Amino acid sequence: MLRYLHQSLAYSLIVLLTVSCKTYQLIAAKPVPTTQKKVENLYFSSNEDYVYKCQMDIYKHHVSGILIIKKMSDSTHRVALTSDFGNKLIDFEISDDRFKLNYVLPDLDKKMVINFLKNDFQQLLKRKYPVSETFENKNAVIYLSRIDHRGYYLFFGKEDHLLKQVIYTKNNKEKIDFTFDAKKPIFADSLNLRHKDFKINIKLFQITETE
Repeated sequence: MLRYLHQSLAYSLIVLLTVSCKTYQLIAAKPVPTTQKKVENLYFSSNEDYVYKCQMDIYKHHVSGILIIKKMSDSTHRVALTSDFGNKLIDFEISDDRFKLNYVLPDLDKKMVINFLKNDFQQLLKRKYPVSETFENKNAVIYLSRIDHRGYYLFFGKEDHLLKQVIYTKNNKEKIDFTFDAKKPIFADSLNLRHKDFKINIKLFQITETE
């Protein structure tokens, strides 16, 4: 199954060359004044381990396992993925500007695969966002954070004030949609990571919960 992962990613790059992405725009949202200077994603801020059942769908291929995310410092996390049988697939340390690969299964040791995981988890585990603009729609307050050529739209529920969604854009084009389901601000019960350019979905489901 793992060899299909590399094949599918290679195919997706070919498909990407033929697909043009539209500029991302908020729908049914209006700008609002705010004094908010920054917002945070606190879902991975606890010192306890975050343990999830992980399902990856890459085109028609499915890979599942156990994902463990551990906070090592305010800026660095360690991420390990094992198979359902407990065999380690990949283990790395990551921050906004640092990536250290501790172990990778030979079948996964492809530059393309590593780069996807590095980018996806750098965006997922990013914690602090300076606020550039603020919007709202019927259900959420939306903070836009611009950093170089990247943009992040963070949707916080109006009723529970929890982070519901992060849309990651690059050069104003939507790249990744992170959707969260949570009952508390430091722990997401589930997560759906969906690529816009590629037929790649990563879903995480809670196994253990932090205090």
